[in-house]
Amino acid sequence: MPTTRQDEAARREKAALGAIRNAFGTDADEFGATLFVSHHLEEIEAGYWQEHLGSATPEPVRVLDLLVLRSHWGDEEEDGMDVFDFTLPGEATDYVISVRFDDAGQVEEISMES
Repeated sequence: MPTTRQDEAARREKAALGAIRNAFGTDADEFGATLFVSHHLEEIEAGYWQEHLGSATPEPVRVLDLLVLRSHWGDEEEDGMDVFDFTLPGEATDYVISVRFDDAGQVEEISMES
């Protein structure tokens, strides 16, 4: 059975979130999710964290639990699924964690973008 565009988008979203979790806190992720989390823990008011995570000073890894897919985009021939952008819910930030996929549909890069 062929994979539908929706199935592939769901697979890539799940793969991207898994890759973010696996990379978080590693030297290789210095400018990806690790930077995103540390930046936002410093910049966003305690009330946001209290509302969303039940703590004014959450453990950094808990911030990853809040990530929501903002969009996916890329080459139209690839159904616009080259890059998946995740962010915090609400209007908390303009920054995203971008997960780029290679031609085989495997995670290639994770970075923080604005």
